[in-house]
Amino acid sequence: MIDTYIAELVRYGMEKALIAPTDMTWAANRLLEALKLDRWSAPEPGEHRPLEDILKDILDWSVENGRIEDGVASRDLFDTELMGRLTPRPSDVISAFQARYARSPQAATDWYYDFSQNTDYIRRYRIARDMKWVTPTEYGDIDITINLSKPEKDPRAIAAAKNAPQNAYPACQLCASNEGYAGRLDHPARQNHRIIPLTLDGQDWFFQYSPYVYYNEHCIVLNSRHIPMKIDRSTFRRQMDFLKLFPHYFLGSNADLPIVGGSILSHDHFQGGRYTFAMAKAPIETPVSFPGYDDVEAGLVKWPMSVIRIRTADPDRLVDLADKILLAWRGYSDPSAGILAETEGEPHNTITPIARMREGKFELDLVLRNNRTTEEYPLGLFHPHQELHHIKKENIGLIEVMGLAVLPARLKTELAALADKLVTGGDIRGDETLAKHADWAEDLQKRYTFNAENALPILQDEVGKVFAKVLEHAGVYKRTPEGQAAFLRFVEIVK
Repeated sequence: MIDTYIAELVRYGMEKALIAPTDMTWAANRLLEALKLDRWSAPEPGEHRPLEDILKDILDWSVENGRIEDGVASRDLFDTELMGRLTPRPSDVISAFQARYARSPQAATDWYYDFSQNTDYIRRYRIARDMKWVTPTEYGDIDITINLSKPEKDPRAIAAAKNAPQNAYPACQLCASNEGYAGRLDHPARQNHRIIPLTLDGQDWFFQYSPYVYYNEHCIVLNSRHIPMKIDRSTFRRQMDFLKLFPHYFLGSNADLPIVGGSILSHDHFQGGRYTFAMAKAPIETPVSFPGYDDVEAGLVKWPMSVIRIRTADPDRLVDLADKILLAWRGYSDPSAGILAETEGEPHNTITPIARMREGKFELDLVLRNNRTTEEYPLGLFHPHQELHHIKKENIGLIEVMGLAVLPARLKTELAALADKLVTGGDIRGDETLAKHADWAEDLQKRYTFNAENALPILQDEVGKVFAKVLEHAGVYKRTPEGQAAFLRFVEIVK
């Protein structure tokens, strides 16, 4: 049957325009080399099967015949190698992208996104297994996803990774040197990965898609150099340059400090895509103005985190004002609101910036962040507090800031088991896995009558409400009269 599987994979490559019909024999021989076979006889074409099924059968054969060891990591390394043998060279991919870009930016990204899925760099079938739902809140509809392909990270491990010596190759999973890399058990294979060069603010950057696709056309824009995250004036200039190239996408950056930054702080990068998050839909709640910038619309956004929105047709003016706000915030303290710019020389204030085009104008959402820790809140004062860690403990990065919860895979089984115990009256506190949810579950039992039909939907809805609280905890200015007054005090000092 291996001859059939090879033929199916070659035919898939031709159907998805990864290879041409004249490449068939060459492609088959490339696969034979990987499978350590020395001959092949092309069978008659059979039924069309999904790529996932074809690769699974090849991997099963490879395990049974001693080509690879069984296990998720080994199988992922090998099927990526196989797909890499069908993936065009980087120069061909760049040429194809540029030819479509000459027609329109959207034509280029439509093709490139489809290409990244066809090569199996984005594993469609795994993304489809993620749990997703929407929870209505006072801030709008919050997106919830339980990601099944990435492990939950501890904020302390993320911070340690930023300072760890970089001896590995590639230095991290974002480096351009991943393109075509064979991978290893502790680093994913990327033979089927292709990246597009860009120039932002006069420097070399690259454009690619995230293999995990948390939302539509989830892209990553990465610095050509492996240097740490840094938010400064050039960050805003790069965002404006990107919007000029791809006005149908948004582009945001994680903050550049531990706790309030994303999961990778060691490599300067942005995330973007074609999706409208709840935060982008949220209205300006309190209009404000900045001296000398009467041409820039500005206001405080109705959102659980502390967001200043500025908008104008002139990107240079937007960069100037954003830089003034950033510099003012870097050095700003307001002990009455719990905000200290630094303690013992360690800086705490930074910004998560998100840029988009709206009605022909450039728009920036500047989310004020502070990464102070206290004895009571050792993982962060403006971080989800301990009582919410049973749902979300990781850093609140760019994607969460905008209103999409990326929750750990463990919750899929935990919520199902918790729903069962709420229906049957089982012991939650005595269950080693579910005990962390006990306080939450007992509160829910006071408010709901659970049955087999409604238990899981109720839990999902309540998870969304917990995530709204997560964002409130991460907001430096609370949504109280005192908190909003403190927010305006900061706005007034920006000159």
